[in-house]
Amino acid sequence: METGEEEREYVYLPLVDALKTVGSKVNLFAVIVQIGNPKRSRGTDFVLTLKIIDQSYTAPGIPVNFFAENLTKLPCVRLIGDIISLHHVVIRIHDGGFYCLYDKRFSSFALFSRKTITDLKPYQISTKYGESDRDNEHLSQLRTWLVDQPPDADGCVVSKEYELQLKSIRSGCVCDLVCKVLHVCKTSSGEWILFVWDGTDTPPASLEMDLDAEGKTPMPLHLEEYSLSRGILCTFPSVGTVLGILTNNFFKERTYLQGGRDWVRLCNITCELQYGIWKGVLQTSSKVRLLSNEDCSVMSCLKAYHERITSQVGRQPFTSFPWPSHALEVDNAHAAYATLMDSLIHKEVTHMFKCIVRVVAAYPWRAADMVSPRKGHNHVRLTLEDPTARIHAYICKEDGVKFFGGDPASDILTRKMNRLLGIAEVGDRAVRVPDCASRRDPPWVWCCLKSYYVDKNDPWGSRKYRIFGTKLLG
Repeated sequence: METGEEEREYVYLPLVDALKTVGSKVNLFAVIVQIGNPKRSRGTDFVLTLKIIDQSYTAPGIPVNFFAENLTKLPCVRLIGDIISLHHVVIRIHDGGFYCLYDKRFSSFALFSRKTITDLKPYQISTKYGESDRDNEHLSQLRTWLVDQPPDADGCVVSKEYELQLKSIRSGCVCDLVCKVLHVCKTSSGEWILFVWDGTDTPPASLEMDLDAEGKTPMPLHLEEYSLSRGILCTFPSVGTVLGILTNNFFKERTYLQGGRDWVRLCNITCELQYGIWKGVLQTSSKVRLLSNEDCSVMSCLKAYHERITSQVGRQPFTSFPWPSHALEVDNAHAAYATLMDSLIHKEVTHMFKCIVRVVAAYPWRAADMVSPRKGHNHVRLTLEDPTARIHAYICKEDGVKFFGGDPASDILTRKMNRLLGIAEVGDRAVRVPDCASRRDPPWVWCCLKSYYVDKNDPWGSRKYRIFGTKLLG
């Protein structure tokens, strides 16, 4: 409580003592461990909730509700773990729990960096805030405490036990994921999809799709009901997997992530495979924590990504090392490498490139159904994937002659296609289990692709791919 404005002296209570003064105005110096999203109150104001702790009261922390007539007057916290000074906030109880009320009529605040540095000045202050002579003392004490006790968003010491990168996810696992939200959209069923990225590649999946069904029910190229527009894809990085994470209707309040620049920690999410494509699932018990670019986990992701893209080898799929399979051979071994996403966002609709992909499906796939390329034949459609995208690519005409090596015998072509598609063999006979029970692990292979369009009035919308300069080996 204030002892005299002219002395600029405030008495700061430890949180454990402040909770004993319900209904009174108190002054607090505390650490921010959770940042809510600003939203409209039931009236005309905006409201923001922060959760705070200090040495006397850690988990579960105390919420502070801020009200202001516009967003600029709310605290703009840079980083979880930053420090806040609060003057004249009121302790209240709701549903058996404590919270602090920041009243714009008489409350004030100042925000300080959590870092142990000599700079003692706040990076944001409210209009009514007056510095106290003991601010520096309290700030230094909290910074010293944070060195040994870095809190997480629940006021507890951060544990890395459940924190995974996309390259390490496993089906059915529950984990925390530090990632950047690139895009948010809503499905026709009311679910939200977050498209997130951390600069790494999801593991290649074993496939259990029945290849005989490819004609009627092709393997999907993406899990969302509609393909994303080229404009949105152009905002995505061209290296590293962009993972779709499904939520439910409860996520409506999180649309502020739409900007495509927020790093978050997604707590307690699950990962699973569908049609060989990884997806995440955000449950009602999951939590979303906003992070700053200065967060240690974020900085680690960015550093690893920048190191990766500085070398040509680093841009290639993680699991293609030390080198791709020799199931396919390309003519131009020295051509520049590109990811499938590089091609999808290429500035020209027609172009040629070399890539490393897996052939996850083919139609037709049986040798007996492939008409000789020399006699004029139906297109063979391959479904190709790398960590960044899936596409259909066609083999036809003279490129088919090159690819199949003329008109090989049926048993030779069967053996080659089995290898390309990752179908296990016993002797000379492919192991075939009915329906979707067969498991395949296609190898990584080099492949040359060129894009073209079939409608000059809609070149981008009618763009397709065909394979060229590539040969199927035994």
